[in-house]
Amino acid sequence: MFIIFLRLSKNKAAAHEHMAAHNAWIAAGFADGVFQCVGSLKPEGGGAVMAVGESGDALKERVNSDPFVQHDIVVAEIIEVDVKKTAPALEMLKA
Repeated sequence: MFIIFLRLSKNKAAAHEHMAAHNAWIAAGFADGVFQCVGSLKPEGGGAVMAVGESGDALKERVNSDPFVQHDIVVAEIIEVDVKKTAPALEMLKA
């Protein structure tokens, strides 16, 4: 499992210009079965994504294709988590 932090960067003022493309990127991640959860970072802003089912290299390539990353609206940090135990509803995170 991976947790991706998308922290606001120096070009954050341009977020509104690229929001539709960023939302399409998120939708593609869900459609591909990779993204399991997305949300906003509080209170500073930015976002977080929980992802499974791709190698670290493939996920890095996916993250680098996010328009927010490409336009320096966010800086991405990808953290791999070796899940050992989950609630029954979250078994897929052990993938």
